[in-house]
Amino acid sequence: MKYEFTSQKEYDLIAIGRACIDLNATEYNRPMEETMTFSKYVGGSPANIAIGSSKLGLKAGFIGKISDDQHGRFIEKYMRDCGIDTSNLVIDQEGHKSGLTFTEIKSPEECSILMYRENVADLYLDPSEVNEDYIKKAKLLLVSGTALSKSPSREAVFKAVSIAKKNDIKVVFELDYRPYSWDSPEQTAVYYSFVAEQANVVIGTRDEYDAMENRTGGQNESTTDYLFAYSPELIVIKHGVEGSYAYTKSGETYKSEAYPTKVLKTFGAGDSYASAFLYALLSGKDIETALKYGSASASIVVSKHSSSEAMPSKEEIEDLLNKHSEAKQLR
Repeated sequence: MKYEFTSQKEYDLIAIGRACIDLNATEYNRPMEETMTFSKYVGGSPANIAIGSSKLGLKAGFIGKISDDQHGRFIEKYMRDCGIDTSNLVIDQEGHKSGLTFTEIKSPEECSILMYRENVADLYLDPSEVNEDYIKKAKLLLVSGTALSKSPSREAVFKAVSIAKKNDIKVVFELDYRPYSWDSPEQTAVYYSFVAEQANVVIGTRDEYDAMENRTGGQNESTTDYLFAYSPELIVIKHGVEGSYAYTKSGETYKSEAYPTKVLKTFGAGDSYASAFLYALLSGKDIETALKYGSASASIVVSKHSSSEAMPSKEEIEDLLNKHSEAKQLR
């Protein structure tokens, strides 16, 4: 089964939300207290997804706010050099800084992130800075959960979603739950549910859906029953090494296994999954194939040092899928 998008648009996707700085430890197997060197990358879930999509050949645009300093200029240039349209990347004029994320790689199983997210520029994107004519040029609008954690960014996302729905543009909600961004689980559930109910496609881990529903140990069936009563037509629920599932409103269920790899770190997997999954859907591949693309892309990124820089090409993804298929045939 394929998922249909409006054709003949200038952009395949436009993402809205955070673009920030990732500082990834270059020294493995040691705690951050002892780490002395880091490498700088662009980070932030919607920025990473836009970058990954662009590297796969999609035409991507971005709506967000960056700091008026060296970090902001680095983010804008990197994204522009990746082929992303940055004409709607707003420069903050009130002194807010770009978010910083330091990563620790103690072992493949022990990775942590230390985020500086106080008064960051991306959360000051104002609804007045969201351009309807720009969004109308896209086949889909990608929103992520962290942008909902504070005002005015929250209202800017609401406006973008409203514009997309009014103009029959698909809304993809990538849950991207960061607990430290929120004041309470109850607040998270309110705003996540509000946007998820309006989205056409929802993507997240089982734990992220539990945050949306403010519960623990939730079941996929109860989640899909809830969301399919509203706008969602396609729901993707990821279960880590157990693989991922896609559910359609018309009743189909698809599953993809997770592909084994030599894991370096755990972060970046969700963004690479989303970019490859959406690339496959927008390229006319069926939902089951799109799940495989997402899983393969995630497998590649967790084996490499960065998130944005490590986003794979179409050839890398298809090479992994072909090798895995050949290995299965030999068993």
